[in-house]
Amino acid sequence: MLTACARSDYSDLDAFIRESGAGLEGKVDVPPKVKHYESFVYDAFDLSSPFAPRKNDEVRNVSDGIQPDLTRRKEVLESYPLESLSMVGSLQQNDMIYALIKSPEGTLHRVKTGNYLGQNFGKISHISESEVKLQEIVQDGVNEWVERTSALMLKN
Repeated sequence: MLTACARSDYSDLDAFIRESGAGLEGKVDVPPKVKHYESFVYDAFDLSSPFAPRKNDEVRNVSDGIQPDLTRRKEVLESYPLESLSMVGSLQQNDMIYALIKSPEGTLHRVKTGNYLGQNFGKISHISESEVKLQEIVQDGVNEWVERTSALMLKN
């Protein structure tokens, strides 16, 4: 029994190894040529920002010294973006028209001409039954302020 395990006749395995490698020749492709890196200087800092609003007909330049009053105490509705506020109604009391503005939390606020709305120093210039018009002062560039007219329409 011990002699059966000690047998080392692997001639069929040796023949397979010799025949399987016959006729195979390796070929390595030529590596591609390395392109020379060309550096450039980034000089787009002098270009206008693609995220700043463009000047159009309804925006007029007010860089003649008119700037928002940064020392003025902010009103409650100035902490919200104008897009998140909605006009839900209006009321008239002693020849004074008020607008009802709903904040994102659902709180109703009564505003009149001269109050401020939104985060762009928007001062209410006119209130009607269907809309609130305001003048916003936004920064257009480093030290240039522009004034634009915005409106908050009545939600149905």
